[in-house]
This record gives sequence, C-alpha cells and structure tokens, in this order.
Amino acid sequence: MSPRPPLTDLARRIGHEFSDPALLELALAHRSWAHDHSPSLPDNERLEFLGDAVLGLLVAEFFVQAFPDVDEGRLTRARAMVVRAESLSRYARALDLGTWLQLGKGESDTGGREKDSILADGFEAVIGAIYQDAGLEAARGFVERTMASDLARRDPDGGPWSPRNPRTELQELLQRERRGTPAYAVVGRTGPDHAPAWVAHVSIGDSVLAEGHGRSKKEAYEQAAANALLAAQAAP
Repeated sequence: MSPRPPLTDLARRIGHEFSDPALLELALAHRSWAHDHSPSLPDNERLEFLGDAVLGLLVAEFFVQAFPDVDEGRLTRARAMVVRAESLSRYARALDLGTWLQLGKGESDTGGREKDSILADGFEAVIGAIYQDAGLEAARGFVERTMASDLARRDPDGGPWSPRNPRTELQELLQRERRGTPAYAVVGRTGPDHAPAWVAHVSIGDSVLAEGHGRSKKEAYEQAAANALLAAQAAP
C-alpha cells in the first residue's frame, strides 16, 4: 500500500480541526495493528464504544424532534436502519476512511480496509474522538453532515423510513412473489468476546439475498432482512 496521506487531509474531510490530533490517530488504530506492534498499545475499541453511544443518542434525538407524532417502536426501527454496519461503512467509504486506517499486516492483506465491520467501527471511533475532543455539538455537526441523506429519508406518510418488522415484511414479500420462505444463518463473528459482532445471511435456497451485521444474532438477522428489502426496492 502507498504511504498514508497526512492526517490533516482526513480531518478536512471530516470537517473538524482536532485540538488533540492524537485522538483521531487513536480512532484509526484497529486492534490488529496494536497487536502486531505491541499488546500494550491502545486501539480504537474504547472510542468505538463511546462513538456508538453518542451516535445512538444523536440519531434518537434527531428522530424524536423531527417526528413528534411517531411511536417509539417505529423510531427504534428507523434508528436501527441508520446506524447498521452497512450504513456506517457507506459513510466511512464516502470519507475514504479505509485509506487512513492502521491495520495489522494480516488484516490489511485480506482486504480489511473494505470490510463493513472494520469501516463501521472506525466510523464510530471517529465520532467518539470528535466527542472527546470538542463535545456533543461537534459530534452532532459531523453526524448530521455525513448522514444527512439517510436521516432525511421518509416513508410515503412522511415518517422516518423503517420496515415495521423486516423479517415479517421480507417473508410476506417473498410469499407474494411465490419465491418461498427465507432462511437465516450466522456466517461469521468478529470483535472481542465482551462485544461480539455477528454476521448473518438471509437466503432462498442456494441464493443469498443479503448480509446483515449486529451485536446479537437476532439483530444480524433483522439487518439482513432489512437489507434484502432495500435491495428489492432498488431493483428495476
């Protein structure tokens, strides 16, 4: 891989000038990089944990203010769609975040810079770094700038877009199309033991419809179903 561009280039893409640039550097340090260099080196998992909490709060606050008449269940599903790994990795790719990630040799050689889970965690770690550097308003500005298209997405009734229950909706869609019953399976697991991330597929027969990620198997299944619904909506 070619030398990493200056960190100031990424800060400009993020739209935040760090008072403590070491926080941004830490947000980019994947555990594989820390492990390769020294087991005692810090990685970005604590910032990712913080960023996940900050992101959840900001998206919840945005939806509560934007949709005062929408019930909690629908808001919860809408938030889950915005903060799922597939969405966060898309935001990370828009920033070209993978170029700046610090990965161990093995992870780098196996395409880690393009893995949804690593990009999503890095994106959340950046949110955590911004929050620690400058507080909630700075983090809010970054989230709203970066995620504007998904935050603004609406159902036909004007509420936030969300499947009422993605697994039920997918099953009903496939039954209407006489394609059979979807099957779900865990196909991978990443992350530390105290905070695992699950990878699941939803399939019809031998055909994989979509992949989902989640902090529980149930969440991974639901995200896989939601992604299959998104793909069906986008199909001509």
